Amino acid sequence: MPTIHYILKDGSTRSVEAKPGASVMETAIHHNIRGIDAECGGSCSCATCHVYVDEAFLGKLTPPDEMEDELLDGTASARAPNSRLSCQIPVTADLDGLTVRVPETQV
Repeated sequence: MPTIHYILKDGSTRSVEAKPGASVMETAIHHNIRGIDAECGGSCSCATCHVYVDEAFLGKLTPPDEMEDELLDGTASARAPNSRLSCQIPVTADLDGLTVRVPETQV
């Protein structure tokens, strides 16, 4: 199973095995990763699962669609070129080792 590395607000890293087909957000919730709130449950309507994706993996992700792009403009922590909603990142074998940073705040 692919491993996802979550860098938490305090700088520590939690590495967890992710089920292919699940989202990076679902994996975070299943493993109690603090800082990914996911208030809408993954329906791409709240932006409380915002993460910063390690630059090395950006090319492996499909670009944000229009809805995700719009929501990223309203995140509580500053949007960056590597900002994504973790509910929109499906786990695949190609993402083994993916590192995402949890922002300072989600709401």
